[in-house]
Amino acid sequence: MDKPYNVLFLCTHNSARSVLAEAIMNRIGAGKFVAYSAGSQPRGAINPNTLKLLNQLGYDTSGFRSKSWDEFAKPGAPEIDFIFTVCDDAAGEACPVWPGKLFVAHWGVADPSAVKGEDLQVALAFQEAYRRLYRRIELFAALPIKGLDSMTLRARLREIGREEGATGKAMSAT
Repeated sequence: MDKPYNVLFLCTHNSARSVLAEAIMNRIGAGKFVAYSAGSQPRGAINPNTLKLLNQLGYDTSGFRSKSWDEFAKPGAPEIDFIFTVCDDAAGEACPVWPGKLFVAHWGVADPSAVKGEDLQVALAFQEAYRRLYRRIELFAALPIKGLDSMTLRARLREIGREEGATGKAMSAT
C-alpha cells in the first residue's frame, strides 16, 4: 500500500467549512488520504453547528479543534501534498511556506456560520456547505492522481473548485 496523501483544508477561522471538509475527506478517502484542517486566524473553538451536523451524520467529533495553519509549517508536521482553501478570505491571505511539492487549489463555499436567523435556516446553511464540500471531495478522491501529470492534476483541481455553489474567487481563479 502506498503512503496516503496528506490534505490540508484551510479557512480563516477553522471552525466550520475546513472542519467539515476534514471530516468528509477522512471518511471518503480513508486509506488513500489523511485530512487536516487549520485557519489563518483560528477562532479557538469549533462552531457548535458544525459539531451538531457531524454528530448527526455519525462522525466522531472528539478529535476536532480549531488550530492555526502555523502548526503545519513547523518541523515535524505532516508533509502536506494538497492544500485546499475553502473560504475566499483564506484564499487571498499570504500563507506560510510549506515544505515539499504540493498542489494548491481554491474550493470556496459560502460560509454557513454567516447565516443568521431561525435555527432551521442555520442548519440548512450548514447542510448545504456540507453537501457542496462532499461533492468536491468525492470528485477529488476519485481522481487517478498517480496517472495524471501535474498540469492536468492542477487543472482538474481548479475544475472541482468551480463545481456548483463555488464562491466568486473560485470562479475567477486561474
